[in-house]
Amino acid sequence: MTDLNELERDLLSQVEAAGDEAAVEVVRVAALGKKGSVSDLLKTLGTMTPEERKERGPLINGLRDRVQSAIAARKDVLAEAALDARLVAERVDVTLPVQESPEARGRIHPISQVIEELTAIFADMGFSVAEGPDIETDYLNFTALNFPVGHPAREMHDTFFLAPDENGERKVLRTHTSPVQIRTMTSQKPPIRVIIPGRTYRHDSDQTHTPMFHQVEGLVIDRQANIAHMKWILEEFCKAFFEVEQVKMRFRPSFFPFTEPSAEVDIQCSRKGGEIRFGEGEDWLEILGCGMVHPNVLRNCGLDPDEYQGFAWGMGIDRIAMLKYGMPDLRPFFEADVRWLNHYGFRPLDIPSLVSGLTS
Repeated sequence: MTDLNELERDLLSQVEAAGDEAAVEVVRVAALGKKGSVSDLLKTLGTMTPEERKERGPLINGLRDRVQSAIAARKDVLAEAALDARLVAERVDVTLPVQESPEARGRIHPISQVIEELTAIFADMGFSVAEGPDIETDYLNFTALNFPVGHPAREMHDTFFLAPDENGERKVLRTHTSPVQIRTMTSQKPPIRVIIPGRTYRHDSDQTHTPMFHQVEGLVIDRQANIAHMKWILEEFCKAFFEVEQVKMRFRPSFFPFTEPSAEVDIQCSRKGGEIRFGEGEDWLEILGCGMVHPNVLRNCGLDPDEYQGFAWGMGIDRIAMLKYGMPDLRPFFEADVRWLNHYGFRPLDIPSLVSGLTS
């Protein structure tokens, strides 16, 4: 009897000391498993006389039952404690604000947004997008575009020249996207109707100029393309881009080597209160340059100027973004300041279209 009491106290103390369900299982196997201490006692009942079995049987079975109950109770306690700990660890404060998803937190850079807006507007007019490399040959960047030898744009103070290659040729970081016009005219047959957005590079840096900036050019080549077509396209673009019903534009004679005649285009605006508004007022603001493609440029691309003619225009994407969205300084465009981007950026799922709106 004393042995059974000591065994019971020992087993119950082990059950009570078990810190988790795995430890309880170790005690159970040691006591009630096939080779457990209680199981061994139960096996001895078969070798006892009836009188011994009658006396010892209830004591051993009672020991087994109490150990089983203690084990079950300890498992319940540990399971409840584990559940409480998990609930505390996984607790969610439903009164906290909902965290924004990455799609909601992210922002599209204004330059990317404006390029999408330009693409949506001109695609509605039947234009496709053409692209080209940032590093160009002197021929494509200057000569094919009718820049004469000695033109200031060819000088080091205006253009980024790369080191000469094995043939002594010095390539340049393109100073405009116009080389893509040459690439397009030499690779496609008219009619041609493309816009060309992209990065360009010049020696310049201040509040409204940076060494790297963005331009978009348009090119139309056809047998009957004329200035009236160009004027209509530019007016419709300005109305759609600046989201006004009417615009007044004036074309001032100018000079560009690759167009003849050439013009600079001003758009009517109001500057009251330091804010620029288009479609109203009596002030004017220059926004782009344009003209009829020079016959020499057509010849350089293998096109007969007596058969084909066309027009082209170009404007600074960074500048029209500043005008439309009220950004006072160009330099933060390229400083990667997340605070600036959160303020001026656009939601990534708001895709510009002429149906839902450019800035919906």
